Amino acid sequence: MNPRWTDWAGKRVWIVGASSGIGAALAQALLARGARVAVSARRAGALAAVIDGHPCGLVAPMDARVPSDWVTAHDALCQAWGAVDMIVFCAADYRPLRPWEIDAAEASNTIETNLSSVYYGLAAVLPAMMSRRGGSLVMLASVAGYLGLPNATIYGPTKAAMINLAELLYAELHPHGIGVYLVNPGFVSTRLTARNDFTMPALQTTEEAAASILSGLARGRFEIAFPSRFTSVMRLLSMLPYRLRLSLLQRLMNSS
Repeated sequence: MNPRWTDWAGKRVWIVGASSGIGAALAQALLARGARVAVSARRAGALAAVIDGHPCGLVAPMDARVPSDWVTAHDALCQAWGAVDMIVFCAADYRPLRPWEIDAAEASNTIETNLSSVYYGLAAVLPAMMSRRGGSLVMLASVAGYLGLPNATIYGPTKAAMINLAELLYAELHPHGIGVYLVNPGFVSTRLTARNDFTMPALQTTEEAAASILSGLARGRFEIAFPSRFTSVMRLLSMLPYRLRLSLLQRLMNSS
């Protein structure tokens, strides 16, 4: 369904949300494969540690919640590289909470980080990709977007929206030569999931997550979901009739 990414030598990849977690691990894996990698987030020091002086790495600090930051960073990368071959939307925020714990300011920040920032990025990068009829978008969503899960009151809906967005982007952009890849991880050990106070099934390391993403890109997959032993169950649950699905979710929430 998409171009297959197997030879990374010289490829120009921009990862937004790369100061830690999956984004950082993916940046390091791509640098090891010969790609040119730009890493963006708000913490310049953390970004520099990810690149660790690698000659093919660039640090491009920015706030993904600020539209003008996307334009400035994209223009700088195009000036340095000529163009960007792949953009990975990896910025995310998460805090476990129930509906009655919603805080308006926190909800706004999470939605801006997880979802609005993607639109700001698309506005900045798509004109150039459309003009040259090439490039790829990698959207890091989550299996939390498959169905309503406990504690994911704000996070889950933003990831469900990203799944929907990735589907329509593929339909609209594939005829223009632009690849769209949807990444739906299960539980990955990061500073965000460390906030959970429950046992996370099939928990993976960030390095394992990066390897799964690269494997999916090599096969040209539209959806890259991992680990399959967990994501396949979640996908199956999302297909149940509402009467069964909501009953199961209610039991899950009452037990957590």
